[in-house]
Amino acid sequence: MGRKPVMSDAQAMFDSYATDPDVTRYLVFKPYEKLEDLQTWLNYIIREWDRKPGIMYLLFKRNHPGELVGSFSIGIDGCKAEVGYLVTRPLWGQGIMTEVLNYWVDWALAKPDIFRIGALCDVDNPASGRVMEKAGMTFEGTLKRTCMHPNVSSEPRDVHCYAKTR
Repeated sequence: MGRKPVMSDAQAMFDSYATDPDVTRYLVFKPYEKLEDLQTWLNYIIREWDRKPGIMYLLFKRNHPGELVGSFSIGIDGCKAEVGYLVTRPLWGQGIMTEVLNYWVDWALAKPDIFRIGALCDVDNPASGRVMEKAGMTFEGTLKRTCMHPNVSSEPRDVHCYAKTR
């Protein structure tokens, strides 16, 4: 189950994944050290929601709707969509993100104007690539020095590109 974030989610985000160096390793932000910094960022996301629907969904367990399990984003640009995601470390390997990604891949490609849905993952993050493959996405290649992952390097990193088209 996913929904738009609200400010009262900040503490749960902070406690479950935003401070975890393993979860944030291949993301574009460093682990948060102060709740106030996360709240500032979350306030921005909430303000941007109407202009950029899908900028971030928070994901919760189906049978425990108060238990945060991760987040997901989908951006639509003309005929294509791009996604990003994370799952809390205790739930890695349980198929949660594969289920979420399957839903959004099907949703996007059912739209008459969307012909491609894609995602990127760091070359050193094969688990994320496997999630994309399980959701029906195909490895398309490596984009050299494309994304900043500040927890790994101060320089742009190579990423693998996956997509599904219709």
